[in-house]
Amino acid sequence: MIKDAKLWSEWEAQGPLREPADYRRNLRLYQAMYDWARTLGVFPLADPLEGLDTKIRVARILRNVRGTAAENRPGA
Repeated sequence: MIKDAKLWSEWEAQGPLREPADYRRNLRLYQAMYDWARTLGVFPLADPLEGLDTKIRVARILRNVRGTAAENRPGA
């Protein structure tokens, strides 16, 4: 929740939100982050399928959720 709307508006009016997207810069940032992750040993994953069963189960649960947050809930 934004508590200081004036400060937020001033921040939005300036800086990077007004700059157009730079594809090459974003690609360089992505490559640098990927290289850093490889240096830390995060990539490549030892077993790319590890945890897939959990992700599928969570996706199935979320797919079955009806309505929006706090809709038709007691006490909401």
